[in-house]
Amino acid sequence: MRLLVLLALFLVVLRGNAQAPTAFDRQGHRGSRGLMPENTIPAMRKALDLGVTTLEMDMLVSEDNQLLLSHDPFMNADFVLTPEGQLIAKADEPKHRLYHLPYATIRRYDVGSSGNAKFPRQQKLRTYKPLLTEVIDSAEAYARLKKLPAPRYNIETKTTPAGDGTLHPAPAQFVELLLAVVRAKGIASRVTIQSFDPRTLELVHRAEPTWRTALLVDNLQGLAANLQRLSFQPTIYSPHYKLVTPALVDDCHKTGLQIIPWTVNSAIDIERLTQLHVDGIITDYPDLFKQ
Repeated sequence: MRLLVLLALFLVVLRGNAQAPTAFDRQGHRGSRGLMPENTIPAMRKALDLGVTTLEMDMLVSEDNQLLLSHDPFMNADFVLTPEGQLIAKADEPKHRLYHLPYATIRRYDVGSSGNAKFPRQQKLRTYKPLLTEVIDSAEAYARLKKLPAPRYNIETKTTPAGDGTLHPAPAQFVELLLAVVRAKGIASRVTIQSFDPRTLELVHRAEPTWRTALLVDNLQGLAANLQRLSFQPTIYSPHYKLVTPALVDDCHKTGLQIIPWTVNSAIDIERLTQLHVDGIITDYPDLFKQ
């Protein structure tokens, strides 16, 4: 009996360690935007090849309520081609809003062949905006194939009050769709939900209070003022990297928060922030971690 009890305790500890966040969280922004077309399956696989801990991605919703990866609520004229292979005029971007297109149509747009001038190292290849379910299935299978640790997921809800009902569904519906996918895939212990929009974080916490959440910050209001935007304390405080100071890192840790800045795209800045003892880094160039 004593042996059985000890074995059970061992399994509990082992399971807990498997679900716990790593000491330093290496996150690939939009997969690996600097190296592969953003928010695509090739970008996620490249990030895994480079040893990231967490796949960071943006989430939006199609007209037929499918969750898909996209940062922009429309087809970005800077790098997206129409299903016919034509360029999109900047002024015509609103005509290609994702929330006004069924996913079958969205999938036909090419988001990788023309490359992205802002990221000259990004590989050009024909690819598409994938569904969240497809990305999770692909990442899980790829990690097993390559004998890599099971990936973590940092999923951003791209919602704003101004976009409700026009660029995306209202927060309650958006979060309901997202929670359903995470639950169905059985990956909740490896997921963080992040947002600039406190409304979605509140809904996630209300439904699943043990899930990890991250408050994204790009303002100068400071830690205390930003935390007051929530009725609970998130797991992670995630500011723009230029906002990070030794005092902010210290205050986060004293408050019981992890601090993971975004988007850090130089080896010098990664080294500086690591020396400040941040808990992770989000970067477009996961290959910088090897430096």
